Amino acid sequence: MAEAQQLTFRVHDELLAIARLDRTEAVPGWAEGRFFHIGRTPDELSVVCAQARVPADVRQVRERVALGIAGVVPMSTVGLLAGLCAALAELSVPVFVISTYDTDWLLVEGARFDAARRALESLGHRIEGQLPAH
Repeated sequence: MAEAQQLTFRVHDELLAIARLDRTEAVPGWAEGRFFHIGRTPDELSVVCAQARVPADVRQVRERVALGIAGVVPMSTVGLLAGLCAALAELSVPVFVISTYDTDWLLVEGARFDAARRALESLGHRIEGQLPAH
């Protein structure tokens, strides 16, 4: 994907949490909804879903906003995420990336949403949507 190509990012309309569970735990029943992602590695089980669904006693970070690249990003694309993450890093915006078969999602702290928007717009990209309500 050419660096000069304008991308459109869709803002998911609910705040998300990123939870960490032990690698041996079963996928919990609360890991569902309109937006959820489950990742298991030899070291951990990670769940991303609406923060309202995650029990308070689960290790988690909250107040994450998901910005998804609209459309399909070919798997042969080289350097796209590196460029996006570099622009976010320049404005001190930490990012958690979820890649799916079709596209990529950038999860940023709600408190850093405006800075993330500026970083992506500085590259010529469009952001559709606003910071979700608490």
